[in-house]
Amino acid sequence: MNNTIPTPYYIVYEDRLERNLRLLKSVEERADVKIIMAFKANALWKTFPVIRRYFSASTASSLNEMQLSLDYLGKDVHAYCPVYTEETFPKFLAGCSHITFNSLSQYHKFKPALDAWNASHPDGKVSAGLRVNPHCSVIDTDIYNPCVPGSRFGESAEALAGGLPEGIEGLHFHALCESDSHDLAKVLDAVKQQFGHLLPKLRWLNMGGGHLMTRKGYDIDFLVGLMQDLHREYPNLQIIMEPGSAFTWQTGDLVTSVLDVVEDSGIKTAIIDASFACHMPDCLEMPYKPVIAEALPEEENPDLRTADSHFGDSGRHTYRLGGNSCLSGDFVGDWDFDHPLIPGERLTLCDMNHYTTVKTNMFNGIQHPSIWFQPAEGDAVLLREFTYQDYRDRMS
Repeated sequence: MNNTIPTPYYIVYEDRLERNLRLLKSVEERADVKIIMAFKANALWKTFPVIRRYFSASTASSLNEMQLSLDYLGKDVHAYCPVYTEETFPKFLAGCSHITFNSLSQYHKFKPALDAWNASHPDGKVSAGLRVNPHCSVIDTDIYNPCVPGSRFGESAEALAGGLPEGIEGLHFHALCESDSHDLAKVLDAVKQQFGHLLPKLRWLNMGGGHLMTRKGYDIDFLVGLMQDLHREYPNLQIIMEPGSAFTWQTGDLVTSVLDVVEDSGIKTAIIDASFACHMPDCLEMPYKPVIAEALPEEENPDLRTADSHFGDSGRHTYRLGGNSCLSGDFVGDWDFDHPLIPGERLTLCDMNHYTTVKTNMFNGIQHPSIWFQPAEGDAVLLREFTYQDYRDRMS
């Protein structure tokens, strides 16, 4: 932790990022798959020079994401949107190598424009794909589960019983979230059972995101074997994977300061100079509790506490962390510390790079944390500092 940087601030570490990239590259080569970066998990483009050493293809779900890749990462952009519009679709055609449609109706609506583009750009054709829904749920949190009943994502097997329309060259499915390769095997079995008759006629199969290859314990050898078997079964297919979190998993932190400690009903809350609602929204949406570097290790924490434990009677000092917004639910906890927390003390909330900076908001007009980059050698570099003008201009 750099004690000279004013809090709150995000910091991204080059050595941690490169560690992940090396692992992902080895998986790509061993499994003979194409790994592309998903900007929905992280879009800190000033870190893209590090990523470009290993990867230059991306997936985009908006024109902004597409343009960010064209400007700073690479020209191989694979688009997927739940819906395209007459205004946006021509721009996707001009900037993408692949376009996946969410429904047959969307494909039929835009097929004339796609065909016209490909006819006039023989050296830059756009490959069309269709998203399918295998209705195989391996995700416990519904908000992140694309296969919940009533999902708006992808066509069912029943809709494709008669085959694919002319011009579809690939299928896309996304049914994982921070999942293991064994979860992928379950989903892949469902895909083959429901859509296997279509695969021999296609050029590519995009298995979407949620492949958390860089998490400790992820079974990479099993993934490699699974992909090798898939290649033997369907040698015609290029396999594409869009891991989001895996690129920036455990590569950055959010450093905050305790501003006050309040107590009610025997519960102590340390109020910090950052907000879960504004700066770490996944902590409330998923929900999950981040690791704090200065807290006692989680495995030492008792599963059940009494109110007295908040007073440190057993040598532990237990606190919630409260955000600095006026949202009542802007808090997460509890954590144990080996000392009482005091105002001015810094706390490092770990693993705050993926699905964090891309999801921040300006509720209450609260100032965004600055963003820093720590090179493998040398001093930390400021990437962005936010001002009142950022809030004003966004609010119009």
